[in-house]
Amino acid sequence: MRKTLLIAPLLAALAACSQSEPEAPASADPAAQPPAAPDSAPLAPTPTDPAAAADAGRTASATLAPTEGNEVRGTLQFEAVDGGIRITGEITGLPGAGEHGFHVHETGDCSAPDASSAGGHFNPASSAHGRVGHGEHHAGDSDNIVATAAGIAVVDRRLEGATLGDGAATDIVGKGVIVHAKPDDYTTQPTGDAGGRLACGVIEAGA
Repeated sequence: MRKTLLIAPLLAALAACSQSEPEAPASADPAAQPPAAPDSAPLAPTPTDPAAAADAGRTASATLAPTEGNEVRGTLQFEAVDGGIRITGEITGLPGAGEHGFHVHETGDCSAPDASSAGGHFNPASSAHGRVGHGEHHAGDSDNIVATAAGIAVVDRRLEGATLGDGAATDIVGKGVIVHAKPDDYTTQPTGDAGGRLACGVIEAGA
């Protein structure tokens, strides 16, 4: 009887040891696992340069009226593009084929019969007169316009050093635009010897 009592606990202990350890759960399918978090967050898109974004797309216009004794008139559009200002439009009533000086002037006042009220060339940097793209020049300097035998000039010119509608010292909104009787020689100071003023208009901001 004593032997039986001693063997029973021993058999129970052996039975417990012989049981296998429970298996670890099978690994889940890697494809079903969520992707690992990246080491760092993706870079945000680089914002557009605020100054360039603000300037892009700004527009203005000017209606040219003849000075006393002349018939020159036209409509011009101004657009801020590529760090400059593009001027387009059409001018009529010019005195036959030839070139004519074409500038932005410092004052938007065309009230004088000869448009002398528009003042001199727009020149906020106090630069020497010259030619756009060829060294020093006024912000209001532009290449000559060219009239056909019928006295019509299709305008597509550029200003550099000027801005449009930003309120800076270089802003041409509110300034005058003048068509001259003679071609600008791009050299003579301070006006290029462009002669009298055939038409004048005031640059007004677009919508």
